Amino acid sequence: MLILDSSDEDWRAKARCASFDPDLFFSPGSLEHRVAKRICRDCPVRRECLLFALETPIDHGVWGGMTERERRRFRRHWGAEWRALIA
Repeated sequence: MLILDSSDEDWRAKARCASFDPDLFFSPGSLEHRVAKRICRDCPVRRECLLFALETPIDHGVWGGMTERERRRFRRHWGAEWRALIA
């Protein structure tokens, strides 16, 4: 398991979503998910964000361009191999 220290979370300050309303990323609606994922698409720290959500695991919201359902499916499909894909 990846161990995160406080310096590892500095990526949050560089996240593109930091300038948007957080409710957009935690809304249950599919329209909001599409908008949030579009914002994530060009984010410079998308990989770090997704890795954080997969490692934690966070079970709500759009993180790293994936919804909670997409992250669960990703983990199930790839098993332990997902770490190599993201890292």
